[in-house]
Amino acid sequence: MKKIYGLMALLALMLVVAACSNSGEKSDGDKKDKGGQASGQVEIFSWWTGAGEEDGLLALIDLFEDEHPDISVENAAVAGGAGTNAKAVLATRMQGNDPPSTFQVHGGEELNKSWVAADKMEPLNDLYEENDWMDKFPEDLIDLVSDDGNIYSVPVNIHRGNPIFYNKKVFEDNGIDVPTTMDEFFAAADKLQEAGITPLALGDKESWTATQIFENVLAAELGVDDYNKLFAGDIAFDDERVVKAAETFGKMLDYINEDHASRNWQDSAQLVASGDAAMINMGDWAVGYFVNDLDLETNVDYGYFTFPGTEGDFGVITDTFGLPKGVDNVDDVKKFLTVLGSVEGQDAFNPLKGSIPARVDADPSKYNDYGKDTIEDFKESRLYPSLAHGSAASEGFLTKANQAVNIFVTQRNVDNFIQALQNAAPDM
Repeated sequence: MKKIYGLMALLALMLVVAACSNSGEKSDGDKKDKGGQASGQVEIFSWWTGAGEEDGLLALIDLFEDEHPDISVENAAVAGGAGTNAKAVLATRMQGNDPPSTFQVHGGEELNKSWVAADKMEPLNDLYEENDWMDKFPEDLIDLVSDDGNIYSVPVNIHRGNPIFYNKKVFEDNGIDVPTTMDEFFAAADKLQEAGITPLALGDKESWTATQIFENVLAAELGVDDYNKLFAGDIAFDDERVVKAAETFGKMLDYINEDHASRNWQDSAQLVASGDAAMINMGDWAVGYFVNDLDLETNVDYGYFTFPGTEGDFGVITDTFGLPKGVDNVDDVKKFLTVLGSVEGQDAFNPLKGSIPARVDADPSKYNDYGKDTIEDFKESRLYPSLAHGSAASEGFLTKANQAVNIFVTQRNVDNFIQALQNAAPDM
């Protein structure tokens, strides 16, 4: 997984060239123009503008400003599901040698194959040592934000990509038991469909939501080890198990709402909340939305179960923040990263976001039943990185995979889908 291919490789090269072409000496004024915020201010760049996530970010900012009243915060959030818009803005700024003080980036290949590979990030080994963090974050998680022995970002949360949330009343009224296998899932879906209820809600106005379903079908079919081998290039996309996963994915799409292409993930989650749909496979940011925005009660109004076939496995997504090269306010940024990585910071942010803390020593009592269960699962489960959220493969591959998924949702042609994934594989 060390080679750089495809679109992000080209971007990385452009970034390096741009950095080299601007490597001449500059006046202090030039440095402030091109090097981010001056001392006394930090610019926090993210895509957290939606329900739950914005509340968590604002709580984190409030905590930081309480601890550091001499440092002001600029909330530079850019709207757009899964960061599509924000990542485009960030690429322009990084290429223009105008980095924000710190920015949201998914741990894994989104961090390592883009910004680390382009030599745009400062290592944070010293920050981890100063804060005694090496045993406060799981070793596998630190590996996800590291490259060649250096640590490049601080995880603020853990999201799980393989839960299915369901409307408890709909299940009870229709005599549906929680499915533990795909056969049981399809039997439940048939029963719900006969009752006039959409079995599976989907809002793929942005295609990552459908890609997330597919990645979980892949994990169920391949298992964690071979899932990782697939994205390492050690298993081909025409493997019979990948083909079977595509077929299963296509069958699941027979049970989605007809207006899926016009809905985002929140709109589709509303279908489950209202009882118009029974289930949704969504990352657990949906918990923040259900609880904080729709006033649903966990294990009363909605329940949850692990995507069939992935019991004991954890589809991991982690939002992290690092230190870009070229910023002038390094000490202030490190102070923000220290708060972000603290128990207090993680426990202020995550209950509102719907995620769980990345630290292993956070306070479980601050989390609802879902959070408590997920904290325990995170400690005991095998982790597999999310494709849809940039951890499993490069941005170049993900772009093509999202396009292939989008076409497959419409056309349901397994052979064409597999061929598209094979064609994209060199970009991994």
